[in-house]
Amino acid sequence: MSLFISSPKTSGDEGGGDTEMKQQETAPVPALPKKTKQPKECFLIQPKETKEESTKTRKWKKKKITDILAKSEPKPGTPEDLQKLMKDYYSSNRSVIELEELNLPDSCFLKANDLTHSLSSYLKEICPKWVKLRKNHTEKKSVLMLILCSSAVRALELIRSMTAFKGDSKVMKLFAKHIKVQKQVKLLEKRAVHLGVGTPGRIKELVKQGGLDLNPLKFLVFDWNWRDQKLKRMMDIPEIRKEVFELLEMGICSLCQSESLKLGLF
Repeated sequence: MSLFISSPKTSGDEGGGDTEMKQQETAPVPALPKKTKQPKECFLIQPKETKEESTKTRKWKKKKITDILAKSEPKPGTPEDLQKLMKDYYSSNRSVIELEELNLPDSCFLKANDLTHSLSSYLKEICPKWVKLRKNHTEKKSVLMLILCSSAVRALELIRSMTAFKGDSKVMKLFAKHIKVQKQVKLLEKRAVHLGVGTPGRIKELVKQGGLDLNPLKFLVFDWNWRDQKLKRMMDIPEIRKEVFELLEMGICSLCQSESLKLGLF
C-alpha cells in the first residue's frame, strides 16, 4: 500500500512541474506591431504638411514686405514725375512731333503738395482767389476745378475733406458708381457747377458725350500722393493711368500750353 500511496504524490509533483513549464511556454510574447507602424503613418503625411507650411511662409513674407513699405517714408509727387510717366507712356507709339504736342510746359504746374497739407489748405494755397472766381462763374456744362482720383469711395472722402475750402460752391460727384452718365449730363445742363470730383474714366465719358466742356476749366488737381490698401497711388494703377492720359489728350494739354489751365499734384 505504501508503494501505491507514494507514487501519486510523486506523479502530482511532476505534474505540477509540467504545468509550470507549460504556463511559461504558452505565455504571450510581447509584440509592438502598432508602435512600428506609427512612424510610417507620420512620414506619409509629413510631405503635405511641409508644402502647406512653405506656402504659409511665402504669404507671411509678402505681408512683411508690405509692412516695410507702409513704414517707409513717403515721397511727395513732383511735376517731373508726371512728365516722365507721360514720356514713358507715349514714347513707344508716338513720333517726336506728336510728343511735343503733348508736352506740358513747366509754367502750367502749381506748387505740389509737400505732404503737410490737408486738401482744403492745399486748395487755398494754389487758388487764393477762389471766392471771386466762383462768383463770376455762370457757365453751364462746365466746372472751374476738377479733382481726379482713383475711385468713387476716394472721391467722397475728398469731398468731405474740402469743406473749409468750398464754402457755398456747387460740387458735383463725377464717377460711375450708382450714377448714370445721362443723369450727370442733365445736372450739368441745369445749373452752373464750380467743383467736380471724380474718376478720369467718367469725366472722359462726359466730355465725349458733350456733357462737360473743358474750356472754362481753370484748375486740374491730381490726387497724386494718396495710397490705397495695397500702397498703390492713382497713377500706379494701369487702367487709371491710361484713362488719365486719354483725358489729357482731349484738350487738357492744349489748355495747359495756352496757359489758361493750371495743374496741381495733391
